[in-house]
Amino acid sequence: MIEVKNIHKSFAGVEVLKGISTTFEKGKTNLIIGQSGSGKTVFIKCLLGLFDYEEGSISYDGKIFSKLTEDEKRNLRAEIGMVFQGSALFDSMTIAQNVMFPLKMFTKQSKSEMQDRVDFVLKRVNLADAHNKKPSEASGGMQKRVAIARAIVNNPKYLFCDEPNSGLDPKTAIVIDNLIQEITEEYNITTVINSHDMNSVMEIGEKIVFLKDGLKAWEGSKDTIFKTDNEVVTDFVYSSELMKKVRQMYIEEKQ
Repeated sequence: MIEVKNIHKSFAGVEVLKGISTTFEKGKTNLIIGQSGSGKTVFIKCLLGLFDYEEGSISYDGKIFSKLTEDEKRNLRAEIGMVFQGSALFDSMTIAQNVMFPLKMFTKQSKSEMQDRVDFVLKRVNLADAHNKKPSEASGGMQKRVAIARAIVNNPKYLFCDEPNSGLDPKTAIVIDNLIQEITEEYNITTVINSHDMNSVMEIGEKIVFLKDGLKAWEGSKDTIFKTDNEVVTDFVYSSELMKKVRQMYIEEKQ
C-alpha cells in the first residue's frame, strides 16, 4: 500500500499540488484521473521520488520515502516497475534485451537466470516468440506489452503506468487494461495508473482519485463514479455524448 498525506508541491512560487491525501491499495488498480493541468503528472512524479515536495509524506508499506537513506531509496526503486507513456524502449536493443535491462541494473543474477526470467515474463504477456525483434518491428500494442514485461521482470511490489493506452486503438487499449489488471491481481501489486481515458476508468478503475487544480476533488470506484453528484466529476465524466449514454444505461441496469 502507498499512503499519501497532505502533499504540497510548488514551482517558482506557484502551488501545483495543494495538500493531497489518499491511499493506493495493494492488489488493486488505482487510477489518477483529471483534465490536463490538474496536477496528475506532478503527483505521479512525487510518488516516484522524481520530485521533492515542500510538505507532507509518502509511505511505501509504512516506509516514509523522505526518511530513507540513499541506499534504502535505491532498494525501494528496485521494487518499482514503470510503464512509460511512449513505452520508452531502446531502439538499438532487441525486445529480450529491453526486458532484461532492469535485471542487469538491479540484480546479480546469472545470465541463465536472467534469460529464464525474461522468457517467463514475455510468455506472460503473450510475446513468447518476439525475443529477437526490434521495437521498430513491433506494433504499438506489442510495444506496450514489452513495456509491461520490462516493468514486472523484477517482481515489483509497486507498478506505475503513465497513460498506458496513449496512441492505441480502443480494442488494443482494452487488451492492455485487462493485462495490467490481471498482473496486478496475480502478483498482488500496488498499481497506480495515470490516465484521462474513461474507458480505462470503467474497465479497471477499482480505486479512482480525481484531481482538479491540484486538489483531490473526489475519490471512489468505477461502481460509484456514476452515482456522484460532484459537478467537477460529472462535467469531466459526461463530457461526451457516449458517456452520457453509458451513464443512462448504468442507471437503468441498476433500477
